[in-house]
Amino acid sequence: MPLRNTSFLDACRGQRPAQTPVWLMRQAGRYLPEYRAIRKKVSFLELCRTPELAAEVTVQPIDRLGVDAAILFSDILVVFDAMGVAVEFNPGPQLPKPVRTTADIAALRWGDPVEEVGYVMDAVRACKRALADRVPLIGFCGAPFTTVSYLIEGGGSRDFLEVKQLMFCEPAAFGRLMANTTQLLARYLIGQIDAGVDAVQIFDSWAGALGPRDYQTHVLPHTIALVEAVRAHTPAGRERVPVILFARGNANTLALTATAPADVIGIDWSIELDDAIEVVGRDRVVQGNLDPGVLLGPPALIRERVRATLEAGAQAKAHVFNLGHGISRFTNPDHAKLMVDAVHEGL
Repeated sequence: MPLRNTSFLDACRGQRPAQTPVWLMRQAGRYLPEYRAIRKKVSFLELCRTPELAAEVTVQPIDRLGVDAAILFSDILVVFDAMGVAVEFNPGPQLPKPVRTTADIAALRWGDPVEEVGYVMDAVRACKRALADRVPLIGFCGAPFTTVSYLIEGGGSRDFLEVKQLMFCEPAAFGRLMANTTQLLARYLIGQIDAGVDAVQIFDSWAGALGPRDYQTHVLPHTIALVEAVRAHTPAGRERVPVILFARGNANTLALTATAPADVIGIDWSIELDDAIEVVGRDRVVQGNLDPGVLLGPPALIRERVRATLEAGAQAKAHVFNLGHGISRFTNPDHAKLMVDAVHEGL
């Protein structure tokens, strides 16, 4: 059956729908009381690995907020199941055995994520059933650099010294790790597409950890390879799905990120949206970029900033409204709903 709301996909393909589409990164999450009610019963990983529960959580913000797209509830690190790498959430991700040497890299297993992370593909199908063609479904993965960063650091990091040490001291080994991870992620995203997602987003959450020279040398070629591999895939009986590339902290590398052939370039809040559009080009589709912290402010401020973001987004070929990163767990859901309504009301 055709989708009843195609505004998000229309914008991703460079068209201008009657209303600017809006969705939120982390829109299914801890700021919603209905999500917290489910999390009281199961662990985070149990939720990710139980397709029907993942689908229930995915649909929650569609019902409450009226956003124009759903994003699959999962985590970028579940792909480690295909690599034989254990990850725990306490509450943030922690790897008991980080990968930091050439021997560690050689010991990695490169399985088929479609089979070994099959619960994600099952969750995609469960989400499509639950959504009942109301809005499109977005699948996702971490970008190669972000995925590898967690693998090496063993969790989040402020300085990424372990990553940089391997990258600078063993550049060939780092490059092989990035290349193999890229191939795994391409297969993972293509699996999600074949399972039914309507678009995919690549999250490079830690792209801002590097300066432009090292980003261009060690990261960008692999990011481009991932985008190209996914864009080259057309699912049976369907159109090619749009690819969104979002690099957090990307003001200093935005011109480089924009060389990737993604259909949509995500913009974080470290740069004004109109300035970002001048960097990536007015012929590109952009997504973003309201500071998530604005939703902690008063309603009048939220409306004011929504209007400013819409005005800036009008300068691009098309604009998907979003936050500049994930919604804060401390956000009042009513403020998120107010933002969505203000976007739909337009200028």
